[in-house]
Amino acid sequence: MTDLSKNAENPQNPESTENAPGADAPAARGPLPWVVLAGGVGSVVAPFLAWTWTKDFPGNLTVDGYPGGLQLLTLTGGVLLVLFALSALGIKGLGWLTPGGSTQALRFLALGTFATTWYTVIAITVELGGVVNLEPGGFIAAVVTLLPLAAWLVKDDSRKPAKAKELPSWAEILVLVVVFGLGMYAVTFGISTEYSELFVGYLLLAGFVAAGLNKSGLMSRVTAIASKNRQIAAIAAFVAAAAFPFTQTTDTFVVIAVNILIFATVALGLNVVVGLAGLLDLGYVAFLGVGAYTAALVSGSTASAFGVQLPFLAAVAIGAAAALVFGVIIGAPTLRLHGDYLAIVTLGFGEIFRITVNNMDGDNGPQITNGPNGIPNIPALNLFGYDFGETHTILGVEVGTYANYYLLMLLVMVFVVLVFSRAQDSRIGRAWVAIREDETAATAMGINGFRVKLIAFALGATLAGVAGTVQAHFQGTVVPEMYVFAGPVAPNSAFLLAAVILGGMGTIRGPLVGAALLFLIPEKLAFLKDYQLLAFGLALILLMRFRPEGLIPNRRAKLEYHEHDDDGAVVDVPEQRTPATNTAKAGA
Repeated sequence: MTDLSKNAENPQNPESTENAPGADAPAARGPLPWVVLAGGVGSVVAPFLAWTWTKDFPGNLTVDGYPGGLQLLTLTGGVLLVLFALSALGIKGLGWLTPGGSTQALRFLALGTFATTWYTVIAITVELGGVVNLEPGGFIAAVVTLLPLAAWLVKDDSRKPAKAKELPSWAEILVLVVVFGLGMYAVTFGISTEYSELFVGYLLLAGFVAAGLNKSGLMSRVTAIASKNRQIAAIAAFVAAAAFPFTQTTDTFVVIAVNILIFATVALGLNVVVGLAGLLDLGYVAFLGVGAYTAALVSGSTASAFGVQLPFLAAVAIGAAAALVFGVIIGAPTLRLHGDYLAIVTLGFGEIFRITVNNMDGDNGPQITNGPNGIPNIPALNLFGYDFGETHTILGVEVGTYANYYLLMLLVMVFVVLVFSRAQDSRIGRAWVAIREDETAATAMGINGFRVKLIAFALGATLAGVAGTVQAHFQGTVVPEMYVFAGPVAPNSAFLLAAVILGGMGTIRGPLVGAALLFLIPEKLAFLKDYQLLAFGLALILLMRFRPEGLIPNRRAKLEYHEHDDDGAVVDVPEQRTPATNTAKAGA
C-alpha cells in the first residue's frame, strides 16, 4: 500500500519486492498464474448469468445481467482474484497489493470464492429439491471457480516485505479514509444481511479474504500507516462507526448494532481481568447485572422499590460504584486462589447473584428486585434534556430512538477503550502482564500480586457496571434470566469469555471482533440457538488447533506461538519490553 508499487516493479532497485529472497519472476512461475487469472475473470462474469429459474431461493438469482444476493459475493471474490493475479504476473501499478508475496493471498482468495460459490450452488440444489433447479449460469459459476484453486500448485513466493516508501501525509490520510470506509461497508453489509444463506456466504468470503490480505502483507502496511497516524486513524474509525445508523432505513439492524456494542464493551472489561491479569472469571456477567439492576432501581421505574429517579449520570456513577464494591467484596477473599479454584469461585458468584435477585420478591426475601418478574418500565434515558426515547433532527439529519442509544454506546465504548489502553500501558498494566506470565517471578521482583489482581478485578467490574446502566435503559427491563453463565441470549459469561479468547486476549480489537462474531452468528443463524455451546466448543477446539493466539493476537502471543515460520526463519516481531524488564518499574 505504501510503496505505490515502485519498488515492486523496478528490477534495478535493491529493495524491489520482485527481487526479494524467495520471490520468482512471473515468467519462471509457469502458466498457473494465468489459469488463476482466467478463473478470476470467469468468477466476475458468472454472477451476471442467472443461476436458478425460480425466485423461491432468496436473493433473486434469476436475472441475467444483474447480480443479486450471493452472486455479489462471488463477484467480489472474482474482482479480488483478478487484481491479485495481475499483481502476481507483474502488471505495472499493482505491485503494492502483494508486498509479502502473492501466492498465499491467491490461495485464500481462491478458497473464499470457491467456497462461497459452491455453497450457493449446493444450497439452491438442496432447498429447491434437485440439480434441475440450476440454470446454466450456476453450472458455469461452479466450474470457473475451480480454476483459481490452481494457486495451490504455484510455488510459494512469501517473503519479508521490503521497506515501504514514505508517502506524503495527505496520501496516508487518504489511505486510512478509504480503508476505514471499505471496512465499515463490509461490516454494515454483514449486519444488514436479511437471510441466513447470505450471511453464511458472507462469513465464508470475509474470513478467507481477511486471511488472504494478511498473507499478502497488505494489512501490515495499512497497520503501519495507522500506527504512524494514530489520532487520524482513531478519528476515522469513530466517524465510520458513527455513520452506521444513518445508512439504515429500518431500526432492525441498528438494534443489533447496539447489542453488539454492549456485548463488546463488557468483553473489553473482561479482557482486563482475563487478557491482562490472566484471571479466569466465569461469573463476570454478574457485574453487568449489578450495574443494570442498580440503574433500574434509581431511574424512576414504576416497579422500583425505592421510587426515586436520579439523573442518568448519577445512575451511571452509582451503578459503576456498586459493581466496584461487589468486585472488591468478591475479589478480596478469593484472589489468593489460583487457576481452576478461582474459576469455580467466580462461577459460584455469578450464580449467587442470579439466585439472589430472583429471590428478592417479597416472599423469599426482601421486596427489592421484584423476583423473577424483574424490573420493567425503565424510562428512556434523558441526558441534559435530550430524551433518547424520541426522534430528533440534528443539522437536518433525523436521529431515531435506537440511533440515539447506538451513538451513546459508541461513546461509552470509546471511554472503555481509552481506560483499557491507558491501563495497559501504565505501570500497573505492566504488572498485570508480569503476573499473568509468571506470578512467582513477578512476586520475587517485588510486585504485590494480590493488590495488583484486586485492582484488575475491581476495574473490570466497574467497566461492566457502566455498560449495565446503559443496557437497563436500552432494554427497558431487567430480569434475572439475562445474567446467566450460558444461555440463548447474549451477553452471558460463556459468551463473554469466548469473545475474549476468540478475538485475542490482551488486545483491544480482538474482543471487539470476537463479540461481533459471537453475537451476529446466533442472531443470523437461528438454527444455532439451540446448539450454541456445542458450536462454541467446536469453534474453540479449532481455534486452539489452528490459531491458539486468537484472531487478532498481541505481539507477545504471536511470537510465543509462531516463533518460527514454515521455512524455519524467525518471525520478525517488533521489539517489545517483557515483564522481566519492566517489573522493577511496576511497583510493589
